[in-house]
Amino acid sequence: MKSMPAYTIKFLTGSQDLYGDETLAQVASNSKKVVEALNQSGLMPCPIVWTPTVLTPEGIKAELEAAQADQGCAGVIAWMHTFSPAKMWIAGLSVWKKPLLQLNTQFNRDLPYADIDMDFMNLNQSAHGDREFGFITARMDIPRTVIAGHWGNTHTQERIARWMRVACAVADGKTLKIARFGDNMREVAVTDGDKVAAMIRYGWSVPYYGIGDLAERIRSVSDADTNRMVDLYAAEYAIQDGPDPAYTRTHIREQARIEIALRSFLDEIGAKAFTTNFQDLHGLTQLPGLACQRLMADGYGFAGEGDWKTAALVRTFKVMSAGCEGKGFGNSFMEDYTYHFGNADRDALVLGAHMLEICPSIAEGKARLEVHPLGIGDRDAPARLVFDAKPAPAICAAVTDFGNHFRCIINKVQVVKPEGPFPKLPVARVLWKPEPDMIRAAEAWIYAGGGHHTAFSNIVTADMVRDWAEMTGTECVLIDNSTTEASLRNELRWNASYWR
Repeated sequence: MKSMPAYTIKFLTGSQDLYGDETLAQVASNSKKVVEALNQSGLMPCPIVWTPTVLTPEGIKAELEAAQADQGCAGVIAWMHTFSPAKMWIAGLSVWKKPLLQLNTQFNRDLPYADIDMDFMNLNQSAHGDREFGFITARMDIPRTVIAGHWGNTHTQERIARWMRVACAVADGKTLKIARFGDNMREVAVTDGDKVAAMIRYGWSVPYYGIGDLAERIRSVSDADTNRMVDLYAAEYAIQDGPDPAYTRTHIREQARIEIALRSFLDEIGAKAFTTNFQDLHGLTQLPGLACQRLMADGYGFAGEGDWKTAALVRTFKVMSAGCEGKGFGNSFMEDYTYHFGNADRDALVLGAHMLEICPSIAEGKARLEVHPLGIGDRDAPARLVFDAKPAPAICAAVTDFGNHFRCIINKVQVVKPEGPFPKLPVARVLWKPEPDMIRAAEAWIYAGGGHHTAFSNIVTADMVRDWAEMTGTECVLIDNSTTEASLRNELRWNASYWR
């Protein structure tokens, strides 16, 4: 995904009117400089908008109500430059429903030992001003993220930028439409779920569209448009013609028609994510493969078999990492497909893949465009991109529906280079070693009720997903090197009590 949707973040500076005009003028000047520096850092994914210092309950409430009503505002950064009595914030925070970041910083980086006096102390009170604000957000149980550090430090700026990316993904979810072509795969439990609850929780709309409507549009795609798309494929991928080039090119042309039709259909209805189902292909000659891969590469969420929750999470990851994909770093629909146990637990690996639809943003090197039969779906051999994923640290995450709440399960993994080629496996694939190891990770994932489909990313971090879960009121379970069976099972029991 090349660019972040057009959101902004509002920056609120807290103080009070007892400090006098001179001090308050300095507060305003300092906070402006902080916002300007953050915007000029080159790290922020969208603009931060400075607002005048808030000094009264009425002013705070007005600013938060305005930000709440502004659909283009993805969240608020709050900084207490001086002491700002927290009772002033109660009315405003009572109506606040968007992401909130408390930035615990101060204008100066170092203590001016030779010059420090009480005027300096009165002006630079974040050390206890932010604790006052922290108390009221804790007392009101406001979901929020706290970042402490000097605003000029790159590490602090990177943390702010990551929080902003998550906030923008939450905002994108509020208007996300996930088009379902066909319903959930028959009799499958984990990919199904409560769509009304998801819309209430995340904003996700999950309407159904008949596959026949898409098939009709595919038939109307012109030869000229198809030729242009095939030329684009030839420029971007290594086409493997095989023993019968005419056969290969005919099947590639069909995927080109599917992509053109699918892209126009989604754009027309305003959908940024979609699902397909190989059990419902009425009127299609191929299961969409290459078309799904390329749409994901352009920022659409996708999952197979009607799995709308994973399609939404893939789109969420795409927004979180907008502008960062490239050279093998990206996000994709994924499935834990088969295991390599090896001679010891430390050698065990997971081979992730799907029938066709893995995003080329995670490919190491140039993807190959190939045509092969598919042993499911009862359709013609589909064209698809074949590649191995770039070795890198990554995460796999899934959202599951537990009836009274949603749970997000995350596993940190390390993608590794295969020991050899896969000459008879003509699909995109990812080989990884989960944390803490494959045996304990698989057991933990199963205890947590995670699905076989995931959203995969080697850009989005586990901390970003945990922030997203906090912002959206989602239970979050992390499986990493610190996970043990006993600790995980206890965590799940404690979480069950909380979410009841």
